[in-house]
Amino acid sequence: MESRDSQSRGVALRGISFALVAVFAFAAGLSMGTGGSASAIVTRIPLFGDGLDATPDQTVDMTAFWKAWNTLSANYVVTHASSTLPSTEERLHGAISGLAAAYDDPYTVFFPPEEAKIFADSISGSFAGVGMEIDVKEGVLMVVAPLKGTPAEAAGIKAGDQIAAIDGKSTDGLSVDKAVSKIRGPIGTTVSLTIIRGGKVLDIKVVRDTIQVPETEDGLDAASGVYHIALYEFTANSGDLFREALQRFKASGSRKLVVDLRSNPGGYLDSAIDIASHFLPVGTTVVTEDFGGKEPNKVHTSLGYNDVPAGTKIVVLIDGGSASASEIFAGALQDARVATLIGTKSFGKGSVQTLIDLDGGSLKITVARWVTPAGHWIMGNGVTPDIIVPYTSADAAAKKDPQMARAVQFLTTGK
Repeated sequence: MESRDSQSRGVALRGISFALVAVFAFAAGLSMGTGGSASAIVTRIPLFGDGLDATPDQTVDMTAFWKAWNTLSANYVVTHASSTLPSTEERLHGAISGLAAAYDDPYTVFFPPEEAKIFADSISGSFAGVGMEIDVKEGVLMVVAPLKGTPAEAAGIKAGDQIAAIDGKSTDGLSVDKAVSKIRGPIGTTVSLTIIRGGKVLDIKVVRDTIQVPETEDGLDAASGVYHIALYEFTANSGDLFREALQRFKASGSRKLVVDLRSNPGGYLDSAIDIASHFLPVGTTVVTEDFGGKEPNKVHTSLGYNDVPAGTKIVVLIDGGSASASEIFAGALQDARVATLIGTKSFGKGSVQTLIDLDGGSLKITVARWVTPAGHWIMGNGVTPDIIVPYTSADAAAKKDPQMARAVQFLTTGK
């Protein structure tokens, strides 16, 4: 994938892939679970050996680079007592980091060996954190969503919060990966986040812990006859949990269903496809993995359970904290016209990365983008609801939920 020659492609095919929860395990310590597939919602990570193409590009004039290298070697003087001269390896890694940064993509980044180990630990889920997904949007580090029942949610972190500083150090120019490593830490320790929300600066301290997130919640509103299934993430277990909730929906006799994906930051591709398969006939496109012409696109299709009772009216709730797998699921049902989307525009996280072992470190490269069945790019655009209903801080303070209320109105009146 990182090289299109036959040698590298052979290495890629032998690589091991993991399906991951969205953007670096929510910067927080969400366990990976078991199972999964070779395709990931946000990050697809084949662990390669070194079969990379090291042929110099003869069309590139490296004179300026070597002039800079030699000039620094000959002239740089250490001026701080705590500073040391970088080793040759550190300078090489710095150059690779700069090359990756030149692509101006927050998901294309080089991890030197120490950071690569931290990233590998985060994939394994063997760490603690605060329970939120973060991302870079328009150059600003921000919260996609705090996860339900986590320290981040308890501390008052909200979707859309801008993270200006971590432990007093500015996040300006900080990649998601480096921010994740700063937010993670031992259980029981505290991380201080400087948050900008609605033009106001807030200092919020969050105590790190092992993250355990409830995955689903469901029930019938007897007054309206509307059944709701809230899905908080897409893990390896979510498909089974959703199937059980759907059985309870069927047993309730209701034919009005709300699937609540608000503040659901995503997860396993397999889970998104599995759950969408309850609503879509076999072979219906759920999402397309678009490689930009570098290799053939991959179309992911419904498994065709299609077992939602006939005549069921369906609403899917989304907001700015709905990302990756949530956007794929919502977009698939919207494009197939089997559900009405209500809420606010989703986050817009729809790219695929590959991690490549390189000189003791890891080079993470964006290799594809997710496209909805109707051809809409999720990355940067998100999914726009059919009916837009804001949810304000005043609503939250008053314990009102205008989005759910609008869903109930639509399902009961058709308007």
